[in-house]
Amino acid sequence: MTSFRALHQTNTPFVIPNPWDLGSTRILAAMGFPALATTSAGMAFSKGQIEGTTPPDQVLDHCREIVSATSLPVNADLERGFGDSPESVADTIRAAAATGLAGGSIEDHTGDRASPIFDKNLAIERIAAAVEAAQALPSDFVLTARCESLLWGETNLDPVIERLQAFEAAGADVLYAPGLRDLDAIRTVCASVSKPVNVVMGMAGRTFPLEQLADAGVTRVSVGSALFRVAYGAFIDAARQVFDDGTFDKTAKGIGFAELEAFFQPPTKDTPP
Repeated sequence: MTSFRALHQTNTPFVIPNPWDLGSTRILAAMGFPALATTSAGMAFSKGQIEGTTPPDQVLDHCREIVSATSLPVNADLERGFGDSPESVADTIRAAAATGLAGGSIEDHTGDRASPIFDKNLAIERIAAAVEAAQALPSDFVLTARCESLLWGETNLDPVIERLQAFEAAGADVLYAPGLRDLDAIRTVCASVSKPVNVVMGMAGRTFPLEQLADAGVTRVSVGSALFRVAYGAFIDAARQVFDDGTFDKTAKGIGFAELEAFFQPPTKDTPP
């Protein structure tokens, strides 16, 4: 199996889709993706919770479940970590790595809508603590540092880039600013840092083909909660038709059992894991 870090060291960007449970994990792994990533929103919604409210022990249990379902490297959306302080972030990295994860992301969103982004100095200290914890682990752990301000009203790209550059200087392995809405912004971010850049497609704004993202300098492409929202959107749409109209046309459009079960067959000796 190619290591997770090695996937970031080629000239070709890779897609890392985001499953939300055992079934979606096995489906995406069977399709041939080289790595997978958890989605905090998909995990929370699948448990009937609001994003950001899942207790740490449940987050870690979810990570173990996803890791156990595949031989692929798994990256975790660890949100802001399990606390505000640099020490709590370091503890988060150690606990996450113990579940078998190959990497994880820490963001600078506070979880407080009234004051959504950590002070720059504290945000940098948090990433530095995460880096120190990751580098002390017995196994390799790829740390992604996320700048979330574009999702919380920031319209100027300069402070976003400054923060990503600070995260890079603190030792983050991958940089990520969700909310980049066009190729020019993506290209500018990629050109402003030397570490691999993750972008998310399907979350907000326009989407772009992998070829165009490669030309812009992107290393890794995630889809966040997009696949989950597509799946639940189709589910809710069909259920609404049943409830509102008393008709069942949309329920007949689901994938067949045989096609679905094919994804869950155990690998044979001739089937690569």
